[in-house]
Amino acid sequence: MNRFLAGGLVATGLLGSGLWLWQGQAAPEAPIPAPPPPSELTDPLALPMAAVGAPKFGPRPPTPPQAAKTSREEMRFNRYDRNRDESISRLEMMSSRTKDFRKIDTDGNNLLTFEEWAGGTAKRFGNADGNRNGELTRAEFAKTRPKQAVKPACKC
Repeated sequence: MNRFLAGGLVATGLLGSGLWLWQGQAAPEAPIPAPPPPSELTDPLALPMAAVGAPKFGPRPPTPPQAAKTSREEMRFNRYDRNRDESISRLEMMSSRTKDFRKIDTDGNNLLTFEEWAGGTAKRFGNADGNRNGELTRAEFAKTRPKQAVKPACKC
């Protein structure tokens, strides 16, 4: 037990002397300079003033680039042209058409038989494909646009 207490006292002494030497070698802190005396000519709450001859305004910010305005038909065409090759394949046309899915589903059970699917979609795609090459160009796709509902002239 005595050895344990002696070891603890020696360790505490070594630690204290090490800290004392370490702090003795530290650089003394530089004194903080006093603030300049307040000028009697300026108000301490006043805003700073620009120098004589300084410009009143800075340079204009750069104008953002203008995006090209696309028509509704171009946006509609781009929505179906998934691989951006400027033509719509049969697979691209049929990938995301829920409204047309309901039209093709003749028995209304939310399941398409192969006959329903192939008949309805092939007919619609075939009507749009004017040159019968199996792909829709932008001009052919524009003909497939659904008819717009006639809006009443007044809100009666």
